[in-house]
Amino acid sequence: MTRVMLSEGESFESLLKRFNKKVQQEGILSEARRREHFESPSVRRKKKAAAKRRKSLRAR
Repeated sequence: MTRVMLSEGESFESLLKRFNKKVQQEGILSEARRREHFESPSVRRKKKAAAKRRKSLRAR
């Protein structure tokens, strides 16, 4: 659970900005998107292999 505390005299906009930054760093939204739909193990393996290929091509 991500939690940010409101500092004395802090505006709501800066609090929201800090919250969004913290959520982004913890990877909560990307994890939720990844788990939104079920993927079978074979599909997961194929995606992992494709990502590995892309990464190796980028490294050259």
